[in-house]
Amino acid sequence: MEKVKISSGKLRGIRMLADKEGKFRMLATDQRGSLRRMLGGVMGKDSGEIGFKDLATFKKSVIKILSPYSSATLTDPIYGYPYAAKYLPRNVGLLLATEQTGAELGGKSGKERKSRLQPGWDISKTKRAGANAVKLLIYYRGDASPEVVQYQKDTILKIGEGCEEYDLPYVLEIVSYPFKEDEDKDNPTFAKRKPEIVMDYTRQFSKPEYKVNILKIEFPANLKYCKEFSNGEFDGKKREPTYNLSEVKEYCKELANISSVPWVILSAGVDIKEFLVNVKLATENGASGFLGGRAIWQDAAKYYPDVEKMEEWLSTSGGIISTNFMRHLRMLLLILTIRVLKVLLI
Repeated sequence: MEKVKISSGKLRGIRMLADKEGKFRMLATDQRGSLRRMLGGVMGKDSGEIGFKDLATFKKSVIKILSPYSSATLTDPIYGYPYAAKYLPRNVGLLLATEQTGAELGGKSGKERKSRLQPGWDISKTKRAGANAVKLLIYYRGDASPEVVQYQKDTILKIGEGCEEYDLPYVLEIVSYPFKEDEDKDNPTFAKRKPEIVMDYTRQFSKPEYKVNILKIEFPANLKYCKEFSNGEFDGKKREPTYNLSEVKEYCKELANISSVPWVILSAGVDIKEFLVNVKLATENGASGFLGGRAIWQDAAKYYPDVEKMEEWLSTSGGIISTNFMRHLRMLLLILTIRVLKVLLI
């Protein structure tokens, strides 16, 4: 692999995100819109009725209980960090999200997405807050309308320049989405296109001009449509397979070949069983770890607003799940190296 140039400041920040073996075992708690919907469903309320205090309270509990198991914790600067900062262990890295929740719809279909930056927040504030890295979430389809594609690229470039200025590592999270008439989040057409969609954006945004240091990407297939799991292994629903396990492994290997920066897997809200398989397959075939959220802690939400019961679940049932999850992944990641350490300091 070609060596990547990186500043000493960025390198130090990246090392703060990894564990002592140099592996990424990162916890995500930056959800806002999806968390509102989750808590609203539990409380029998519209998501718009879920207030500031609800989000801050939930995030504080998750960070307090689970961040000690992670090598780094990602949260947002509005609801998460101000109320949970004192619960972050000294040896756990911190990433702060820079995007606003949701997206502006546009493009020819009216369903294409433009990401929005968090109002009143910039990278200088991320630096002053003591974060070790900046995270930007971008919704992306390379086959969207040209103006939407360019808007997303410009946003990525803007944050890249800011991270360069303030010498902070840049973690770019990319999420695809269905927008064509024959696509849906859970249909064979979108599942079949998923590998190429993920490879396309990985190839694009690992280019040096975007100044990205770590890619947080989707697993390059939907395992529910993989032959070996399509009988309802994860959710009880049988599906017509669109690929097999050997092909899925090759997709992961191809990602490792085309990315010039380390990549980690996001959880995309799947359950813990499916996410474990995703991470196992990915890390065995080129990924440098994971940055997962809902898959790890989403079941705690069913106890909200009873914080005591929620924290009991996180500390016992949820804690057992999370501890075993982390231990399992530590074993998987022992054979890997953090590829970004093979760099030339500038």
